[in-house]
Amino acid sequence: MADALTRELSNNNETVRLVSRRPIVSAGKNITWRKADLLNYAELTEAVKGSTVIYLTAGLVYDKEVWKTQWPVIMQNVINLAKATNARLIFFDNVYSYGLVDGPMTESSPYNPCSVKGEVRARIAEKLMDEAKAGNIKASIARAADFYGTENLNSFFDMMVLDKYAKKQKAQLIGDPGKLHSFSYIPDMGKGMYLLGQAPESDNQVWHMPTAAALTGKQFVELAAKTYAVDPKYFAINKLMLWAYGLFNKTVMNTVEMYYQYDHDYIFNSSKFEKAFNVRPTGYQEGIKVLSETLYKSVH
Repeated sequence: MADALTRELSNNNETVRLVSRRPIVSAGKNITWRKADLLNYAELTEAVKGSTVIYLTAGLVYDKEVWKTQWPVIMQNVINLAKATNARLIFFDNVYSYGLVDGPMTESSPYNPCSVKGEVRARIAEKLMDEAKAGNIKASIARAADFYGTENLNSFFDMMVLDKYAKKQKAQLIGDPGKLHSFSYIPDMGKGMYLLGQAPESDNQVWHMPTAAALTGKQFVELAAKTYAVDPKYFAINKLMLWAYGLFNKTVMNTVEMYYQYDHDYIFNSSKFEKAFNVRPTGYQEGIKVLSETLYKSVH
């Protein structure tokens, strides 16, 4: 996500300062890097000096215990930064806090998490918006569905479907292939975050990033297979299989509690953002085609 946002900011001639523990090689104009740990407020204070907008796009290790201990500290740190600098704060979030929703997820959907990671996300989101509603900071939440279109294949759809077809292998799907599922296209997320950063009137709200209408897992597979000119072969992974594999892989085991997202319809509505900013999300066929060209180069 950070890469897509950085590219969008740089392409629009914005000055960007990347903040992370590990060095980042600048890949664009007006981009610098500062070393700081999100858990270290003193380092962050130095890193964000002079900033007018702070984008929080961090992704922690996919471990519920890590999330329970680190996310509250990180959120409190960035809230304190926003108070100290008067910078606007935009937090890139997922939908875990909603839990299992019967029908479309919207910005007004109540938080009803049914996972440990969802409980963590709900608490930090509530904390952030409570500060905004109290007038202590200017903040908003940019929320996305499961995403695809990452350059490093850091999503299950990229890794288990698109990359598999790029290598002429059988795809894998988690859950029920007949259930609807929304996927947010990473370049659209970068553009959405950029647009929020340009619009102070969007502060103190939750926004769903522009996302195309949901398709079933089977439809996704067929669309991807057509793009890669391969047979739409796939293997569906049920919860027991996921749990068994998780005995040997901690990241997979941390996915088990999220299985409800894949054996029920998962429909993400972004009409509020689309109407407010007059944008339309990239269609899945176009997004998969763009990524397929990148993957084709990487495997040839």
